[in-house]
Amino acid sequence: MPTTRLRLVTFNIAHGRGLTPIQGLTSRRKIQTNLLKIAHLLHELRPDFVALQEIDEHSRWAGNFDHLEFLQHHAHFPYAVFGITTRREGLLNLRYGNALLSRHPIVESECITFGQRRIGEKGFLYAELEVRGRHVPIINLHLHYRSRVHRFWQLDRLIAWLALKQQVCGAHWHMPPIVCGDFNTSRTKADATASLLSHLRHFGQYTLHPQHGHTYPSPWPRRTVDFVFLPPACRQPRDEVVSAMLSDHRPVLVEFALGPSSAVTAAEPSRPAGAEVKRAGAI
Repeated sequence: MPTTRLRLVTFNIAHGRGLTPIQGLTSRRKIQTNLLKIAHLLHELRPDFVALQEIDEHSRWAGNFDHLEFLQHHAHFPYAVFGITTRREGLLNLRYGNALLSRHPIVESECITFGQRRIGEKGFLYAELEVRGRHVPIINLHLHYRSRVHRFWQLDRLIAWLALKQQVCGAHWHMPPIVCGDFNTSRTKADATASLLSHLRHFGQYTLHPQHGHTYPSPWPRRTVDFVFLPPACRQPRDEVVSAMLSDHRPVLVEFALGPSSAVTAAEPSRPAGAEVKRAGAI
């Protein structure tokens, strides 16, 4: 089978508000203009997959329209899936979370929400993509903003869920999951990125991207909080922090060759003691 090179972008689009510090102070027209710029950027970057965080389905503070449908149409992606983690009905309705755009069929998806808050809840979106007959799993993750303790608790939930998912689906995965998203912490050894990398090594030697450059805040980036974790089957990776100021985060682009299948049934990640799994229905 010929080598397939793939391109992945992870991008926290901050509810489409651009550099405005607070959503709700931006008009629908301005949000749509900013989303058109994001669609144009995606057209230039030519990704196969785009993992999006802080994207709204229908939220009054973000123009009250479907941002994923808008981006899918204007960036010309044939496949898309939403993972809503915050829902609030009523006059000040909110519906937002994570999402995935893809040029390859999405054959399965699942949204996992970490808690039950009516605003600001985090979680992750799992999607399984078919790439030339091979099933490629991706996890799009958004962790807690302020609390290191919450981030570790959320990672425990992810690792426990992943151990169960592997038992059910691992036999037909081409490789262990790619994990990407907004971790709300840097590469420090005492926080979520190092902890997740340690857990994922049960599957093999993952690599962490970007290896250079910062993603936040976008006008004068001083920290890297947006990451892509690539499993061993992703060969010859190349990464780039994209110089764009369409959100308070800069997008991360990773390109890699999809190598031979790597076993995912030989080893399982450890399940942290006391971790619970909360499942949501497939989207």
